Amino acid sequence: MKQDNKAVRETPLVIETRGLERNYRLGTETVRALRGVDLEIRRNEYVAVMGPSGSGKSTLMNLIGCLDSPTSGEYRLNGQLVSGLSDDALARVRNREIGFVFQTFNLLPRSTALDNVALPLIYAGRPKAERRERAMDALASVELADRMTHRPNELSGGQRQRVAIARALVTKPSILLADEPTGNLDSKTSEDIMMLFDRLHQDGQTIVMVTHERDIAARAERVVTLLDGCIASDNLQDPLRFPTLAERSSG
Repeated sequence: MKQDNKAVRETPLVIETRGLERNYRLGTETVRALRGVDLEIRRNEYVAVMGPSGSGKSTLMNLIGCLDSPTSGEYRLNGQLVSGLSDDALARVRNREIGFVFQTFNLLPRSTALDNVALPLIYAGRPKAERRERAMDALASVELADRMTHRPNELSGGQRQRVAIARALVTKPSILLADEPTGNLDSKTSEDIMMLFDRLHQDGQTIVMVTHERDIAARAERVVTLLDGCIASDNLQDPLRFPTLAERSSG
């Protein structure tokens, strides 16, 4: 399905960076991890961020996710300038606006799936009854309603990642940031998780995904490639054009 460029331009910006730079001190040297990145991501876009090791993609994700602040430049999230906020203010924005999905799941091992998913709502100060209801809804949305009382060691890798996705979605974030979400999964489970991301995008979720795998990136509608802290390419493509595992097997 080709995108309507006019419709895309009229969609509100969720992420906007201008001249974004991030420098680190390494001994007596200064490492320029990002070198003036200009990036716009609109509501309901599905963007993959690629690049070799050291290209700056993790640094960019940390800045977009409000886990770090830039050395210079501006970052606006839903129109709000967040690049100059204090750590406490960044934490509030992060908990309200951003859902994180990690390669290693980052689940609490002694807590049930339901309690893991409800955790961000505790930080948000939501009442217990609301936390439970929203966590149950989030688990149902990733097809794990029948596993809510299970602990992580009682779940498969794919199920654990689904719990992590439900946790990321429970606050109804503006953006879902996924860092190598299939990195610890086999090919069949990876396909299942990517189909879930496809569905979330179709339901209106804005997704930004870091990956080094081209077949995973091909699932997105847009691929941004970083090299030496700069955007080397930014290409629109047909969304969901990558064949499913079954289609690849039959071919």
